[in-house]
Parts: sequence; structure tokens; C-alpha cells
Amino acid sequence: MATKRKSKGAYMISAVAEMYEIHPQTLRLYEREGLLLPSRSEGNTRLYTDEDLERLEFILNLARDLGVNIAGIAIVLQMRERMEEMNRQMQGFVDYVRTEMLARMQQQPQAGLVPMPRPVIVAQRAAAGKGVAIPGKAAALKGTVLSGKSAGKVAKGK
Repeated sequence: MATKRKSKGAYMISAVAEMYEIHPQTLRLYEREGLLLPSRSEGNTRLYTDEDLERLEFILNLARDLGVNIAGIAIVLQMRERMEEMNRQMQGFVDYVRTEMLARMQQQPQAGLVPMPRPVIVAQRAAAGKGVAIPGKAAALKGTVLSGKSAGKVAKGK
């Protein structure tokens, strides 16, 4: 439905009814059912804000274009409000995770990682008298995982 509003402010029930071509009693019914909650003036006149008019447009779209009854409209509006709340909560969670990640990244040292000795894999010993000869002194240790000083000795041939 095209927006029929031209300015910001509060609108009285007669102006809203005329803008949207509905009876003022329909607006009162929507208020009674809790679908619309316009504010009130000191003289108890209903005043519809731009947000109220956006909600009314949504309600009229459901009723006129989709044929949804008042009970269905109430359910759709409740679901819409829950989805908006969940969206706000999810956005808050994403913001929290982003903040935590940035804080943790800033706490880590900037110099880099601490060097760690890499394990060296050497060949396993051939089966007694039956295996294929493996050249070099590492033949006796085939498949053994060594690290630190042991790996340095094997690599040097000691």
C-alpha cells in the first residue's frame, strides 16, 4: 500500500480515517483489540503518530490484501514483535562477540608465536635380516618420532 502521509506529527482519528478510507469505528475496533495504541491528548482525543500509521498500513495490508481476520492480525503482529526482539538480541550478541574478539586480539603479544621444536620422523628399523636396506644411520629408527635433542643427534648422524 502506498504511503499517504505527507508530514510528521500526530493525526486525529478523523484525519486518519479519511487518509486510509476506513470508518473511524474500525480504528476504534483496532484499538479495542490492542492492534493499535494511539496516544491521547489532554482532552482524551486519539492522536496517531507516524509509527502508528506505519502499523496501521501493515494491518490494512493484512486485512485488505491478504484477507487476514482480526485474530490472525493479532498473531502476526505478536510474531513480528518477537522477531524484532530476537533480532535485537542477536545483534547485541554479535556486537558482544565482536568486542570480545577485538579485546582478545589486542591482548595477545604482537611479536608473533613462540618458536617450538618440530618433531622429526625418521625411518623404522628393517625387519631382522629380511628388510630392504635403508641408506644412512636413520635406518635403525624408521617410523620413530623424535623431538628436541634426539632429533638433532639423528639428523647429524650420531
